[in-house]
Amino acid sequence: MLQKFFQNRLVNFIGRTFFYFAIIIALIYLYSYSGVGQGHFIYNEF
Repeated sequence: MLQKFFQNRLVNFIGRTFFYFAIIIALIYLYSYSGVGQGHFIYNEF
């Protein structure tokens, strides 16, 4: 029953879309958290 539910094309599409969306959001968060594109600490005082 549950296996047949996950083999449904619509459920599979929605599940994969949510999964990839979560990965993209996590990558954007980690990219912004790493400070890429921000000035280094030595330049903040000038």
